[in-house]
Amino acid sequence: MASVQEELQKDLEEVKELLNKATRKRIQDVLMAEEHKIETEIKNQPGPKPKGDAVEEEKPPAGGYTVKINNYGWDQSDKFVKIYITLNGVHKLPAENVQVHFSERSFDLLVKHLNGRNYSMTFNNLLKPISVDGSSRKIKTDMILVLCKKKQEDKWECLTRVEKESKDKEKAAYDTSDPGEGLMNLLKKMYSEGDDDMKRTINKAWVESREKQSKGDIPMDI
Repeated sequence: MASVQEELQKDLEEVKELLNKATRKRIQDVLMAEEHKIETEIKNQPGPKPKGDAVEEEKPPAGGYTVKINNYGWDQSDKFVKIYITLNGVHKLPAENVQVHFSERSFDLLVKHLNGRNYSMTFNNLLKPISVDGSSRKIKTDMILVLCKKKQEDKWECLTRVEKESKDKEKAAYDTSDPGEGLMNLLKKMYSEGDDDMKRTINKAWVESREKQSKGDIPMDI
């Protein structure tokens, strides 16, 4: 069975091969972030154990298991987008154990050996370009603050382009020149996402609406 180091090396080679073939900027950013992430994981792999009594003295805390960070908060000022990540005890780590790598459209965070685990977070396809040199991270009590320096001092609607596209699609479903069409799209969405009671309610309303419409078509003098 191949070791973790060997598997990571194979992953890195494949990512580099894909990066050489990629022509789209968005795809290149994703691959570059993944390349850096794998390289960081390779560097963090434990080396061969030295012989003798020094093994026990230099044995690092277990950090082979990596937890993906999904919970965060964010805010912004004119110059920075700020991402807040809560991790209990992170302020007690050596500063070098908290690493953030920035590119123009992404960043990835790696926290090493915190309570016997590693923690990682990756943001690809940021909504707008950031300044790599102007971006940084700060370690506070039980919290990491990632500061992404805006290249342009304008307001961000969300963090990533994927979120923006999703919001635009949802908005387009309701924002139409025909109010009836917008209502119909809303009802379709509610029906597809609703439970059985919601579907029965919408079906009943639809039938009643059709009946009223049909009666309205009958001339009054008949």
